[in-house]
Amino acid sequence: MKIALISPEAIPYSKTGGLADVAGTLFREFGRMGLDVSLFVPLYKTTFDRFTGSLSDTGITANIVVGSETETCRLFGIAANKRRTKNAGSVYFISNERYFGRDELYGAADGDYPDNAARFSFFCKAVVEICKRLDLSFDILHCNDWQTALIPLYIKTLYHREPLFENTRTVFTIHNLGYQGIFPPADLALTGLGTDIFTPEGLEFYGNLNFMKAGIISADIVTTVSPTYAKEILTPQYGFGLDGLLRTRRSSLYGILNGLDYDEWNPAEDSALPASYSAANLTGKKKCKQELLLRCSFTGRPEAPLLSLIGRLSDQKGITLIADSINGLVRKGLKLFILGKGEARLEKLLMQYAARYPGDVYIKPSFDNDLAHLAYAGSDIFLMPSLYEPCGLGQMIAMRYGTVPLAFNTGGLADSITATQTGAAAGKSVTKDANGFLFNEHEPSSFLAETGRALQAYSKKSVWGNLVRNAMKADFSWAKSAAEYIELYKGAMRHE
Repeated sequence: MKIALISPEAIPYSKTGGLADVAGTLFREFGRMGLDVSLFVPLYKTTFDRFTGSLSDTGITANIVVGSETETCRLFGIAANKRRTKNAGSVYFISNERYFGRDELYGAADGDYPDNAARFSFFCKAVVEICKRLDLSFDILHCNDWQTALIPLYIKTLYHREPLFENTRTVFTIHNLGYQGIFPPADLALTGLGTDIFTPEGLEFYGNLNFMKAGIISADIVTTVSPTYAKEILTPQYGFGLDGLLRTRRSSLYGILNGLDYDEWNPAEDSALPASYSAANLTGKKKCKQELLLRCSFTGRPEAPLLSLIGRLSDQKGITLIADSINGLVRKGLKLFILGKGEARLEKLLMQYAARYPGDVYIKPSFDNDLAHLAYAGSDIFLMPSLYEPCGLGQMIAMRYGTVPLAFNTGGLADSITATQTGAAAGKSVTKDANGFLFNEHEPSSFLAETGRALQAYSKKSVWGNLVRNAMKADFSWAKSAAEYIELYKGAMRHE
């Protein structure tokens, strides 16, 4: 089986969010499994600057028509002597200075780049043309998010007579339906597709052009990143206007929970921590908490529960709910750590609380990788109050580090957290296999009530120890998820 993973970002080459972790780690996992796998990503300026010594200009070019203009694609790869392992698959970097020679991947501080429709029409067409140029015949083209969504549609339209793709099957993964690639209708001309595709059954979306729809309507299989989210996006509440279309693809829609990169996230070998630890010996975790309290100038009892939140500061991530709950959290005697950047209004709001409660609330509106590792290890409770969460990696990382998650009951949070039964922590033993807490109403009262239950459990050493050990025993390695994808690929190949 020959597999091509196609993504607008992938670690270690480029990253803005969890999509990069998924694409890069799945690529590596397939290589470990001995599969014939390739990765296609844009060659961004940031990628070129960081990996100049590892990149190799293949000398291969392709002329790509984008609307009325023709742009040149240059193909780069990884130099043979820079391959990480003998099983590493091929990485194909799609290069074009005009489209990808910028400081950011998708947009600047003032918003998305206005030519993103052209940039990713170019990328999608370039991937297909490079396959033709190199005679790369794949059994599976696995495309990720709206930036790659035109590829399954191209295979079925512009390239449907191309012998190279006669037996190729396409898989399209939705990582977050909230981001669909919506553009003015005039941008249809950039794609090279005919106006006959601009219909409600095609790419038209309330008068605009919707790239995400291209993948949904044309891929042989559509997946998303958790089983619960696969069900949620079929409803108006979570479907972002595409629930009706997705219901027509219900029989070909699957949810596979993302995995976690256990090479990066391992408290027993994490160089960013002042002390290592494991489920068998948690002494190092106590030292990590001490270091976090000191570094962030928390005051008061060191035994006080320390809550952390790491991620994008946006309404989707439940930041407004947290802001509305901070007064209540402080009254409960808790310490709160927040690390992340995002919407300016939310950053300003949180900083006001940090100023109001020095020693109790610490906010750093930026991203600091080493501090993030320390917070995952040094916190007692990890907050994931997302209004919706396709999968989420934060709760998985937290559990790996023995930090008990408290999250809203949605998407991948519901699939990865085995919650305590309501009231179990308030006097009864916690459910045997519980590893976290879930609240069911997205409002401060429900969140604070569940926090109270978590505090009751925290006050009982044996109960809390059981939660911590259960969290650390949870298996979110990529091996299981990768195997599920392989089974889906096989199924797609069996159906002509």
